[in-house]
Amino acid sequence: MVKCGRPAKGCEQESSDRLLDTALQLFLENGYGDLSMESLAREARVSLRTIYNQFGGKAGVFGALIRRCSDRFIGSLKDGQDGDLEQALVAFGVKFLFQISRPEVMRMRAILIAECQRFPDLAVQFYQEGPSRTLAHLAEFFSAQQRAGRIVADFSAQILADQYISALRGERMQRQQLGLEDAPDQAEIESWVKLATHLFLNGCRAH
Repeated sequence: MVKCGRPAKGCEQESSDRLLDTALQLFLENGYGDLSMESLAREARVSLRTIYNQFGGKAGVFGALIRRCSDRFIGSLKDGQDGDLEQALVAFGVKFLFQISRPEVMRMRAILIAECQRFPDLAVQFYQEGPSRTLAHLAEFFSAQQRAGRIVADFSAQILADQYISALRGERMQRQQLGLEDAPDQAEIESWVKLATHLFLNGCRAH
């Protein structure tokens, strides 16, 4: 007898991953406003009800894509709080910069910029699931480093987080967003992150 009811947890995750993979491709092909929920459900082989139950709507799907991207670097600082400060930041920075500089991520950002005035929920989802999460996580890390006496307490942890992200992104990200520069490779990312981290820590490391 075939059992009915909720799918197994592994099946649910597989379905969610398939939906997000499909959504990413369709957003890149169609933009945000021109993609219908019906098309997304059909291509992902799920019901509309499933999409609304899991994500709340199209903006929620977009936000889940951003969250999935940020999950790839968001927790990487936890293991470094008791070790070498510079190494911990470099490890995070390399993962962060690699993810946000991928062509598909830059394209998603371009879609956001183009359509956020028409769809305010899109901007909210992007910021909450991407930049806001990242900055909050970094601020917690810097606050812990200040309590441990490794970083001076002259600046708030929030300011430190904002300044470090700005140092990592640099002007190059602007040029890449405008199509004036290609995505950096792994070696370029590692070189830049090491330099940016060293310069950043020179301004706030406790001596």
